[in-house]
Amino acid sequence: MLQLEGLTRYYGHFLALDHLSMTIGDGELHGFVGPNGAGKTTTMKILATLLRPSEGTATLNGVEVSKNPRQIRRMMGYMPDFFGVYDKLKAWEYLDFYARCYGFGYQERMRMIDNLLELVNLQDKRESYVDVLSRGMKQRLCLARALIHDPSLLILDEPASGMDPRARAEMKQILRSLKDMGKTVLISSHILPELSEMCDSLTIIDHGRLVFSGSVQDLAGHMSGRAPIRLRLLEKDNAAHLEQAVQLLKQVPGISTISQEEQNLLSFQFEGADEEVADLLGMLTAQLPVLDFHRQPMNLEKVFMEVTQDD
Repeated sequence: MLQLEGLTRYYGHFLALDHLSMTIGDGELHGFVGPNGAGKTTTMKILATLLRPSEGTATLNGVEVSKNPRQIRRMMGYMPDFFGVYDKLKAWEYLDFYARCYGFGYQERMRMIDNLLELVNLQDKRESYVDVLSRGMKQRLCLARALIHDPSLLILDEPASGMDPRARAEMKQILRSLKDMGKTVLISSHILPELSEMCDSLTIIDHGRLVFSGSVQDLAGHMSGRAPIRLRLLEKDNAAHLEQAVQLLKQVPGISTISQEEQNLLSFQFEGADEEVADLLGMLTAQLPVLDFHRQPMNLEKVFMEVTQDD
């Protein structure tokens, strides 16, 4: 389990990370979302033992990150947003170099390299030089490098950045395979819909502060009260019914921003709970020819804009 408690980081007088607390369970694929400059990379560098927090703690399986960096590095694999590759090496030689750094023997290295190249779908590029690989292939090779020592936690900073749609789809499939292998994966992006398709849970931060942490379903529920409700009436006696509907809605506490979108369609905001929404529908249908009544679903891009809007 990865646990952050009050994690804070200053750069001089600038507060980049503001008492961030979150928990990621074993085997979770957890999305870490926020606008550029929100504090995602700072958090990941702290977890990767490349930065020390100004305040707070981060622990992985009970081991505190800043106090036990060597032990943490054996348990964690890190893929930064900008990574270097050695262009004059072949793909297998690149992985072999890092496997030697970890002290693996020849037979174990060869077996490991074949398995990793298969996992990231680069078997046919085994003998290719790194400099001829596409950006997507280099990113998958870097992911294989992060897996060499079989870490329990993977930290991936914008792993799909700059990829074309096909390469993104391949990366998503690899991440699902890692989840099936029992790996815990923390993956960052500033694109909420991209992560929501494959993550078990999400954390959203903005200006270094926690905005939301939970499942995608929890996020949709968290934001549903902000989604407008649409009320469509039968067109018969349209003007009279619309006016009656407006007057009825104005009398209900919690209703605001009533507007007419079409001849027989009203839109309004209602902050009530589900039971209150049901009561409202019952009241309207008892007095008006209601044809349709539903809360307009908010797509995830709008959710992202809502929860990260400037104060």
